[in-house]
Amino acid sequence: MNILSPSILAADFWQLGRQIEQVRQSGAQYLHIDVMDGIFVPSISFGMPVITSLRKRTDIFFDVHIMIQEPERYAAQFVKCGANMVTFHLEATEHIQETIDAIRQAGARVGISIKPGTPVEEVFPWLEQVDMVLVMTVEPGFGGQKYMDSCTDKIRRVRNAITEKGLRVDVEIDGGVTAENISVPLKAGANVIVAGSAVFGGDIPTNVQALIKQMQV
Repeated sequence: MNILSPSILAADFWQLGRQIEQVRQSGAQYLHIDVMDGIFVPSISFGMPVITSLRKRTDIFFDVHIMIQEPERYAAQFVKCGANMVTFHLEATEHIQETIDAIRQAGARVGISIKPGTPVEEVFPWLEQVDMVLVMTVEPGFGGQKYMDSCTDKIRRVRNAITEKGLRVDVEIDGGVTAENISVPLKAGANVIVAGSAVFGGDIPTNVQALIKQMQV
């Protein structure tokens, strides 16, 4: 199943609650929440208090992407705040197993992510233990970047590896998606699409419905 996960990094924070309700009512299945620490990536976004506040007001699936150094320190706490899925970066920790176990034991789905420069094969040993692989299609840390075509083959390779192992693992991509290029990662094997500016830039219901239509082709 193809899933749209709008990224609130591109939302108007003055109107955040209203805009989240708009994406939910328009048919988006997930809400992508980027947590950035200013260390693993150069930007700082938001953290647990924001997730806790949002969880009180909506039942949409929280797809929480933690771009933080040593994610094992906080992974379980994000689940307690309301995350349904916690995705951490392979490059951010030497304790991958510990991080996977912490998220799983806290009761959430587990995702593992790689930057554009990381060989996709580095996630292959972990495929049996995760629910999703997130292939970054821009350098993490900033919204509004252009989709990196060089990442398309990485999407294809990870999807092939999942299929060869007979696993049911989602492949998510994040970065530079528009209504014009969304077919590229979908054809390569992605089934969870993060979109920020393409959703929140303009009329949100129209944007969401246009993207979902493209995902159903």
